Amino acid sequence: MNQAIDDRYVFRMTDDTGMFQHAVSGVPDPSEGYTLDDNARALIMADLLYEQSSEKKYEDLLYRYTSFLLYAQKRSWFRNFMGYDRRFLEKRGSEDSFGRCIFALGFTAAFPGLPVSIRQAIQKMLTKTYRSCSSLSYLKGKAYALAGLALWKNPDGLSGAEMLCDSIVDTYAQCRREDWRWFEDQMTYCSGILPFSLFYAYKILHRKQAFGVAVESLDFLLSATIRDGIFRPIGCKGWYPKGGKPAEFDEQPVEACNTMLACLAACRETGNAKYRDSALRCYRWYLGENSHRQSLIDPETGGCRDGLNKGGVNCNEGAESIVCWLIAQLTAKREKLIE
Repeated sequence: MNQAIDDRYVFRMTDDTGMFQHAVSGVPDPSEGYTLDDNARALIMADLLYEQSSEKKYEDLLYRYTSFLLYAQKRSWFRNFMGYDRRFLEKRGSEDSFGRCIFALGFTAAFPGLPVSIRQAIQKMLTKTYRSCSSLSYLKGKAYALAGLALWKNPDGLSGAEMLCDSIVDTYAQCRREDWRWFEDQMTYCSGILPFSLFYAYKILHRKQAFGVAVESLDFLLSATIRDGIFRPIGCKGWYPKGGKPAEFDEQPVEACNTMLACLAACRETGNAKYRDSALRCYRWYLGENSHRQSLIDPETGGCRDGLNKGGVNCNEGAESIVCWLIAQLTAKREKLIE
């Protein structure tokens, strides 16, 4: 399976401020502005693009998205939503957006071969914000921040990562039942980040309990999302409540990317090839091995559709979709899942 990297849509969605949030079909919609969420994920994508080719256009992306994060930072926190006029629409972003930003910063801090100026800016942001991780109360924000602090490997940050790891493991222990091996009474969005973060807690912090929870929870997630040999992410129209059934739609690209990354982390830490197979099923979801047997990749624009709903493909091509697709594709090449 050889799928060439197509970066056209990334540059269509990125202006001199950052990456736009939404699009109408394959046309960027400036009226919806920008988000920290999208630009943090885009920084990870830019790291991976720069790794495969240190062309100036990819270096420019690194600087563009890092600059957006610098502007989003307000003292020890980050703002999320920004209008097209470059004014933030809030004084303080959500815990999820904060956690995603910490993860992007930690990922970039640990990434080899990046320009010195990028590294220095990343270090400054992490030094200014890492203490705020101790105030996080929502599970997904904790998980993203845990992965970011673990990757950063700063001694002060690692102590915060240990605290976050213990909190996530404790939450799991309180909710876990024999027939429900999950962290909450409902499985919702971006579920893969939870086992993913704990695999990094095990790898870098050597938390053995985190390893057991990561394996058990990922296996439960995969039992709910891989059926009949096809990855079918939990639908956002109903999610998956304990005692109920997984909602079928809408299926979103971010779920395939997150679950794929969790599976690859599991494969590295356990040596079990079944997780590599599951990662490949997540990757193939984008290309048509999904509920509707339709590819989400738009050959005309190079963009990725926004997901699958009951009636078929959502034809809009927003930032989250293209970024998650390219992170999945670049990681699949990096891990030699594909050629």
